[in-house]
Amino acid sequence: MSPDQPNPSKPEPSRSDHAVAPSAVPAAVVNRLSLYLRELHHLISDGNETTSSGQLGRRLGFTDAQVRKDLAHFGHFGHPGVGYRCDELVAAIRKILGTDREWRVVLVGVGNLGRALLGYRGFRSQGFRLVAAFDTDSPKIGTEIEGVPIHHLSQLNEIVTQEKVELGLVAVPASDAQVVADQLVAAGVGGILNFAPVTLNLPVGVSKVGVDLARELEQVTFAVANRLRESEG
Repeated sequence: MSPDQPNPSKPEPSRSDHAVAPSAVPAAVVNRLSLYLRELHHLISDGNETTSSGQLGRRLGFTDAQVRKDLAHFGHFGHPGVGYRCDELVAAIRKILGTDREWRVVLVGVGNLGRALLGYRGFRSQGFRLVAAFDTDSPKIGTEIEGVPIHHLSQLNEIVTQEKVELGLVAVPASDAQVVADQLVAAGVGGILNFAPVTLNLPVGVSKVGVDLARELEQVTFAVANRLRESEG
């Protein structure tokens, strides 16, 4: 039997509607759901109709038990003797993550990072539509980048209301990030992805995630440095 085929002696559990409340799900589990979704898309692109917890785990460096435990937070999605049907699991995970519908997003800060974000094709395919961007640099105002109109920051409240925006991306210097975040919250944005290297203070009920690229690189250097120390020791 191929290692990528489901093991009949360890069938994936059949579908059930039992699941825990989203608030009780650890953040690490939600992070792994995004990884599972990415790999499922790769599997489908490669012509695979089914997969198993073992195959998904191997592709990501997790155990099959970890995969099953993560998915069990939300119910049971497998079929005995078959494993997971890739398209079904994609649909289930997208529903769990909330990306089974379109989210309208604005970007604040059209510097080098902001331009790169505007050019990222993955947003639209995953259900995120960038409807507007904001800056205070006069030459940029009134132009478009990747089809996204650039407005002056003073128009943020008006555009957020007009476009029914739900999420905001913050790509401004650290010194300006809190002020911008406060403006987004005041305009009615319910979730913020912050690329500035600073921790935002937001009111209860507004979700935030920080993306600190330097911090992520520190995690890589930690692993590399420790591996080098072990080899030298």
